[in-house]
Amino acid sequence: MQEKLLELLEVLKKVRKVDLIIIAGIIIALLVGLVTFKNIRQTADKQIEATSTISFTVFIRGVTYTGSELPIRANEKTFISIRNVPYSDLSITDVKAERKKVVLPTVNNKKVMVVEDVSQAYLYDIAVTLADTAKITKDGAVVGGNKVKIGLPITLEGKDYKFTGTVSDLKIINETDNAELNKTIQSVNTADNV
Repeated sequence: MQEKLLELLEVLKKVRKVDLIIIAGIIIALLVGLVTFKNIRQTADKQIEATSTISFTVFIRGVTYTGSELPIRANEKTFISIRNVPYSDLSITDVKAERKKVVLPTVNNKKVMVVEDVSQAYLYDIAVTLADTAKITKDGAVVGGNKVKIGLPITLEGKDYKFTGTVSDLKIINETDNAELNKTIQSVNTADNV
């Protein structure tokens, strides 16, 4: 018995620390693989519950433009970058542009008027609505590897323009086969109607 113990100690003395680290790494990798295979741990592709069409509005504040017609128009395509990472060409479904406004008190001081600010005649606020296909997860819509949520910075780029704005509205258009997910979609879409 003591001989076998001495032989084991001799073998362990020959094993280097690097070898032990490699063996430990292999054992950990095998354990993670086993846990994933047994569905104890979810991978990213299993979190996607559906694919759906979404519509989101990008609000662009303070665009200076002196031309007669805005270069960004509905029923055209625009290239978008999400968080400064190029993504894809998307269809523009709607464009709303308003000149900067100013609030002025009326003579009786009980009401106010909202009028165009003539001191900033070429300053516009633009809302551009885009459509895309997104992967729907429990956390929301995912486009180009990014979760599309209100406040997400997006850059729109065309032949004559490059505007940067933020997502100000998001609607999931197509419903899915999952009843629980449809309830979540409906609650997200109706929460915007304040």
